[in-house]
Amino acid sequence: MSFLEGALLALALTLPFALYRLVRGPTLADRVVGLDLITSVSVALAALYAIVSGQTAFLDVAIALALFAFLATLGLARYIEYHRQGE
Repeated sequence: MSFLEGALLALALTLPFALYRLVRGPTLADRVVGLDLITSVSVALAALYAIVSGQTAFLDVAIALALFAFLATLGLARYIEYHRQGE
């Protein structure tokens, strides 16, 4: 097993823990962090897979997913801030 394949395996093993935080997070902020971690790991998986397989299309997927994750995190952070001001 090469280093890149080991990195793919390690990243894949972090996904269940992030999913647990997303589902069981006691607060909305914990769930947002879980979702952000899942998307970050997915970006890393797509980029590493592009390197391992030599298929550059996965780099486009990684870039698009990173942009979407960034915008979703911003939106959720604003949502949390807006609802905390109302309390």
